Amino acid sequence: MDKKTIKRILVRGPNWLGDAVMCEPALRGLRRLFPDAQITLLVKPAVADLFVGHPVLTRVLTYDAKGRHAGLSGKWALAGQLRRQGFDLAVLFQNAFEAAFLTFLAGVPRRYGYATDGRSLLLSDPVAAPDRRRLVHQVGYYWDLLKPLGLTGDPPAPELTVCPEEEQAMAGRFAQGGLTASDILIGINPGSTYGGAKRWLPERFAEATERLCRTIRESQGQQVSVVIFGAKGEERLGREIAARLSAPSLILSGATTIRELMAAVKRCSVLLTNDTGPMHIASAFQVPVVAIFGPTDWRTTSPVGSAHAIVRQPVDCAPCLLRECPIDHRCMTRVTVEQVYEACLSSLSGLNGLSRANQTDQTDQIDQKNLLEGVTVFLDRDGTLNYDPGYLRVAADLKLLTGVGPALARLRRAGARLVVVTNQSGVGRGIFTLKDLEAIHARLEGLLEQEEVALDAIYFCPHHPDDGCHCRKPNVGMVERAVSELQLDLQRAYLIGDHARDIQLAKRVGAKAVLLTTSLVDEQALEMLRAERAMPDAVAPSMTEAVDWIFTDAKMRLR
Repeated sequence: MDKKTIKRILVRGPNWLGDAVMCEPALRGLRRLFPDAQITLLVKPAVADLFVGHPVLTRVLTYDAKGRHAGLSGKWALAGQLRRQGFDLAVLFQNAFEAAFLTFLAGVPRRYGYATDGRSLLLSDPVAAPDRRRLVHQVGYYWDLLKPLGLTGDPPAPELTVCPEEEQAMAGRFAQGGLTASDILIGINPGSTYGGAKRWLPERFAEATERLCRTIRESQGQQVSVVIFGAKGEERLGREIAARLSAPSLILSGATTIRELMAAVKRCSVLLTNDTGPMHIASAFQVPVVAIFGPTDWRTTSPVGSAHAIVRQPVDCAPCLLRECPIDHRCMTRVTVEQVYEACLSSLSGLNGLSRANQTDQTDQIDQKNLLEGVTVFLDRDGTLNYDPGYLRVAADLKLLTGVGPALARLRRAGARLVVVTNQSGVGRGIFTLKDLEAIHARLEGLLEQEEVALDAIYFCPHHPDDGCHCRKPNVGMVERAVSELQLDLQRAYLIGDHARDIQLAKRVGAKAVLLTTSLVDEQALEMLRAERAMPDAVAPSMTEAVDWIFTDAKMRLR
């Protein structure tokens, strides 16, 4: 694409408020690619208000799908309006078929977007959608769409703006509600327009907020007030929670425009919320967020930035992405008031005198200092992370080895990336299926999540040993794929495993190797390693000792 010929760009933005905020960095990226072009954003009314006065946009057009643009005649009228604008390029961040069809009807010559929803033939420049097995945060998903056009680097955090007049108007509204400019303001958003499954219990919202207000008053000697946000239809929920609070509160549920919501959220010292659009608005204003996640995937839609906290209880059925829970809502009912209260205290730690009730021990404090930033630890699975029964066929039979969870949590806190590489020839032998293996890995991730450990990826070789594949350890195929997909630095990599093939793989890719002796190590295999001069860099009886050695080695590298 000759960018100099692109003078007018039409952008079809996402429909949901939170998605629109997460798309904002990509809008700035588009401006970087086309610094002299006019950029027009086409979005639904609520999202349009979000981008009023945005510096990278020439103008914002409203797509009123339930009003003047409803039905085929409305679409045709909108297409005619767009046709008269003479757009050279349409960039479709919305994935729907309708977005491509509308720009096709409008005669936009270059139509650029992900090849989803059967719309490839309507796109002049279809972009292959990312592999669903590789989790990408939604901010990155929108940003990556522009990479084939030449956009480079990682996306910045979303940013939004409100004008001084809007802030002053909201300050006046706060004053009318009895909230003063000197109050520490706690924002809570207990509802969710997506569905009831995303809602934490209202009485727990109230209890956590009440405890937080009391702690701040006692430690600061300062007035604390609460602002309750919500959509239309959530007014009663707001009143129920306000009735349980002793602090002054202002209920804004169903009573703000998007612009007013933005100005109000910006004023908060912290926002306690379910997974909602206001969560992303707060993040875009650098307001610390404590977000409670249940059925939705925190890995792809969490607020961006280190100032925010995610509170969740890993359960086998989450993330299910359902609007209503068909069973007992365990992903939300297991989230405790104490967990949320502690997360809020941590987010407000910048206020003098506030600190978490439970401080980490000295070892954890040392581990937190990003010692392993940029380091990758490759992990074998059976015999390294979990007990090895031979061929593990049933997910429920997977059990972590003692100490694995806390040890891996230390690595994560220190900034390390964790990647599992495992031979699973049981698939090729017909002992279990890929579906069985997927369930086993889901259980593995679930058990580790209970220890606050998130794996970056799991790579497996399903082939029979006689297939001669490139991926079966000690061959390097799985590691090469991880390096390509995750942009890993093998010069700062470790591999922990319990077999000679793990150590051989580490030596082939240039990683440091730790041999676990959790199971019986074959002396013949050790002799083979000695003959190959591929002995491990360390031998450890457990994952705890293996991780201790990695920390020691990493500190020595820094000297």
